[in-house]
Amino acid sequence: MSETVIVVGGGVVGLTSAVVLAERGRRVRVWSRDAAERTTSAVAGALFWPYRIEPAERVGPWSLRSLREYVALARDPEATGVRVVAGLMTGTAPAGLGSWVRELPELREARPGELPAGCGQALRGRVPLIDMPAHLRYLEGRLHAAGGSVEPRTVGALEEAAAEAPVVVNCSGLGARELVPDVSVFPVRGQLVVVENPGIEEWLVSKGGDGGGGAAGLAYLFPQPFGLVLGGTAEDHSWDLRPDPATAAAIVERCAVLRPELRGARVLAHRVGLRPARARVRVEAGQLPGGARLVHNYGHGGAGVTVAWGCAEEAARLAG
Repeated sequence: MSETVIVVGGGVVGLTSAVVLAERGRRVRVWSRDAAERTTSAVAGALFWPYRIEPAERVGPWSLRSLREYVALARDPEATGVRVVAGLMTGTAPAGLGSWVRELPELREARPGELPAGCGQALRGRVPLIDMPAHLRYLEGRLHAAGGSVEPRTVGALEEAAAEAPVVVNCSGLGARELVPDVSVFPVRGQLVVVENPGIEEWLVSKGGDGGGGAAGLAYLFPQPFGLVLGGTAEDHSWDLRPDPATAAAIVERCAVLRPELRGARVLAHRVGLRPARARVRVEAGQLPGGARLVHNYGHGGAGVTVAWGCAEEAARLAG
């Protein structure tokens, strides 16, 4: 009993936290309402880059730790789902990005000839790009190898986990809104289109004219083994999981402006995910009624993959 930790939530944050805890000798049980392939994490485009996440002073170290882990995992991309891929991030300067940029020696200002149509400035570099369905399978396998388990379970209250373990790690994402309860957690809806890749090998993120990442300006292309992922949207407080045909068409059009060879590309799938956003990520310890230790690890918005390993190690430390 003294060695048991229950992790509530089976997305990338929950599974990564479970792996870190299990590999430190704890008996870990993951309780997840959904199978990993049906979580929000499975829908993510999953480029390593801090996106809409605060506080900056903590995000930097979390990102750096995660970057180092992903670079190591990229040595075996078929097993881990992690590759290091070249690409362009428009409308971004190196200043203020955080300490993690020091680990990217190839990051530089893009030359004029490297810029897509309509883009005046961009950073060019090689960063991890993660095939999330494959990576979630890898994390589950690594957890099982360390003696942990994943159990399908809908949790109505964190006290349910506390009744079976002295330590509970809350990685419930949007579920924290009801479980904690924490009404400051809200969804940021993201819609993607997966198309047949016409031969694009590099990722591209363009913030467009508005610079704010809204539906009117955001466009990105992520080459994955299963197809080319096109995005996207960032709709605050929208709970709608249904793909919108007009939005999908607009996404393809924005991306085709940047890469004309996409016009007419065959659509393979439509995806929608709800990013679990919060003004500040919550990674902190407390206590549940009855004395069980509670560690929160949620509110990562669109950067859960980017900070997963750093947050997992901090959560493991707080778990004792």
